[in-house]
Amino acid sequence: MLKFRSRAALSAVVVLLASSACATSRVNPVGSAPQGIGSPLFSRDAVAKPADTTSILKKLTKNVVIGSTVDSHNGDKGPRSISIVPSGHGLLQKGQLLVCNFSDKSGAAGAGTTVEVLNPTPGSKPTRFVADASIKGCDGSVITGASEVYVAGFAGGTVVNFNEEAKKIRAYTGSLFKVPLSEVSANPMEPYSPAYVYVSNAESGSIVSISVGFYGNGQATEVADGFAVNKSAPGGKLGPSGLQYNSYPDTLDIVDGVTNTVVEFLHASNLLEKDEIVVKPGGKTFQCKHAKTTCGKLIHAGSPLNAPLASVLLPNGNLIVANTKGTANELVELTPAGQILATKVVDKSHTQGVFGLAATGTNDTNAALFYTDTNSNSVHELEQ
Repeated sequence: MLKFRSRAALSAVVVLLASSACATSRVNPVGSAPQGIGSPLFSRDAVAKPADTTSILKKLTKNVVIGSTVDSHNGDKGPRSISIVPSGHGLLQKGQLLVCNFSDKSGAAGAGTTVEVLNPTPGSKPTRFVADASIKGCDGSVITGASEVYVAGFAGGTVVNFNEEAKKIRAYTGSLFKVPLSEVSANPMEPYSPAYVYVSNAESGSIVSISVGFYGNGQATEVADGFAVNKSAPGGKLGPSGLQYNSYPDTLDIVDGVTNTVVEFLHASNLLEKDEIVVKPGGKTFQCKHAKTTCGKLIHAGSPLNAPLASVLLPNGNLIVANTKGTANELVELTPAGQILATKVVDKSHTQGVFGLAATGTNDTNAALFYTDTNSNSVHELEQ
């Protein structure tokens, strides 16, 4: 069986096989990946940006309440993940916010089964996108460039693919998805190549890649393993989370709240085999099958990180991470090199509440940040 070490190599084969059908073939629509940096669809032609040490977090001085996430039908609450719709199709409009409810009406962690849609303006009211028992403990919802929605159910042990009309297309279950804790989507790197959805498993400490999109085959592969996990109840579960994909320079950032580390997988699109990267104990070093092609890199370890869970990439390439312990609900901004730029407490209660982050904007002057707060069951926006 032939094995290819990159999407580019796979693309070349697909182009040859599909050349007779080129006149009628199509690629996924251009759309920036939620919770990541939007860049050209095929970023091999992108130009590297110089390092930017401007703190966006310091500029975000205005805290605006967007609206409640409480489901109007069954009372689900406890918002977790949040993502921004990249393009309008079906029930979703460009710029809307997609939010998971992790808890049920009584507040039982891991019992929520709904995904809500909110407009990104103050005073918005939630509209149910979907309710499904298989996504129990909803803690991840991402939209691909082809407007497909992938929802992770923490307690349901599943990742479900819905189309833009909220119709269930496929469910991923089994050991690879036993406790899905975080997701992110990645657009195709090359023409005729698949898009990917990356999912973290907080039971095994692994990262799973799902081949999706028009040229994807739906296959799920555990491409990395070895992240630390804890055995806490649903509300305090930690492990690999806060997944963020940057299409240029093709990197996948991962937060681990057990080891208080942020790491980066280089050339993430080349991760095609089982456990290509294994994180060694402590979370700071890596064993890589194909080190010349792809491997791990430590970005930051230790203070001021304190049981971080969520993260988001800003337009300038900086990363914001949300702590869940110590000074709970503290946001930490760091550069791609791991330099700490700023911290900000957005909820002064002593109970952890910030579990989801999403960024909008194209540069330092118009960047803004959405976050979910389970203490108030609402979505907020930090603005300049």
